[in-house]
Amino acid sequence: MSGEREARTTAEKTPHSTDDGVGGGPRPAPGQSAQVILSNEPGSFAWTVLAERHPALIQQVRDAFPYGPRQHQALDALLDANNNGVIEPLAPSEPDHEQWSAWGREFFGRSWFDAPFLWAESYFYRRLLGATGYFGTGPWRGVDPFAPFKQAELRGTAVDEELRALDALADVPADERTTALLHASVWGNRADLGFRVTEGDAAPGTAADDLVADDSPLLWQLLPAGAGATVAVVADNAGRELIPDLILIDHLLLHRHAERIMLHVKPYPYYVSDAMTADVVDGLRRLVEAPGEAGRIGSRLWDAMATGRLEVRAHPFFCAPLPYEEMPGDLRAEFAAATVTILKGDLNYRRLVGDRTWHATTPFADRTAYFPGAVAALRTLKSDVVVGLEQKTLDALERSGAAWRTSGTQALIQVRGRQAPEQSHPR
Repeated sequence: MSGEREARTTAEKTPHSTDDGVGGGPRPAPGQSAQVILSNEPGSFAWTVLAERHPALIQQVRDAFPYGPRQHQALDALLDANNNGVIEPLAPSEPDHEQWSAWGREFFGRSWFDAPFLWAESYFYRRLLGATGYFGTGPWRGVDPFAPFKQAELRGTAVDEELRALDALADVPADERTTALLHASVWGNRADLGFRVTEGDAAPGTAADDLVADDSPLLWQLLPAGAGATVAVVADNAGRELIPDLILIDHLLLHRHAERIMLHVKPYPYYVSDAMTADVVDGLRRLVEAPGEAGRIGSRLWDAMATGRLEVRAHPFFCAPLPYEEMPGDLRAEFAAATVTILKGDLNYRRLVGDRTWHATTPFADRTAYFPGAVAALRTLKSDVVVGLEQKTLDALERSGAAWRTSGTQALIQVRGRQAPEQSHPR
């Protein structure tokens, strides 16, 4: 949504009537409007990201490259602004100055902590790229400041172990293999899962029991084998998380759950580990170079790229500080043409349902009614926002006393089928 509309919504003082006790305190009751999440509540998840994660990330990026004085000065200035200053617009010489001026006109001059959390995070990463010279004309132009972190994860021994597990998975019944690959994609880089064949193979409390919502039967109803489906997959992280996504894509193509897949990635570095085209190539090479079943999967995906059955897209909107409700018409048309759009990860989920203090039982179908076509969310919970839970599930999670919204110990598979035209909500 535009900065002006966002600011108006943020300023609304909607009374909270219920409290689920986690990540930001009171939540509105189902059916009530929800406030945009800010970062100005000390101790909240959003506050922790700006106050602790962002400064730590600046130091990590500084240490990862032999930057010169200009980059170090710019990183110092960004750190000071994040901690103590106010949000300032991009310099007029920046290529996207006008776009960010429109997006941020209601937030410039505010503390970073008083802007909407989703917007502030996005703008922080844009400023971080500017500080490192990514968009400049000098020798650091186009150098991904997060590449060392991605490469270290991708080349780690944990990936070797997970790829070796594919050899055993190739011989199990098709339905068990399908479930294992879907769950691996959901959990992404969760170290204690890997490619488990059945629930019995996983350690207690680490597989299906930790899915707070599971609409996977509906997903497979939307993608029956041989139906000639076109699937859009919106990637999240690169490295170890992208590998199971690519393997799931191969499974969809191999077993004809999809005839064509559009893999959407970021056009430039974003949120530390988010996948770009270069990261897809690195992941494919990692697979192709592996022995056994992993190598065969990599070769099939490489061929699928050559024939157009798998195509990578990188729309600028994926680096915008906006919810999917505000997606541009060309991207909306792409998603509308897909049999189903699969959105991976936490950030995509926040953008899909809206980064607001929704009550956890707010129906997922209601929050995604605007989306142009069937949509599925595969997500490990790592932020406050969640919808679509059953009341009994929510009650059990609250009784646990755990930080279940943000700890990454829970996950979900939520699906909303394609709506009839009179039920849809075009924007």
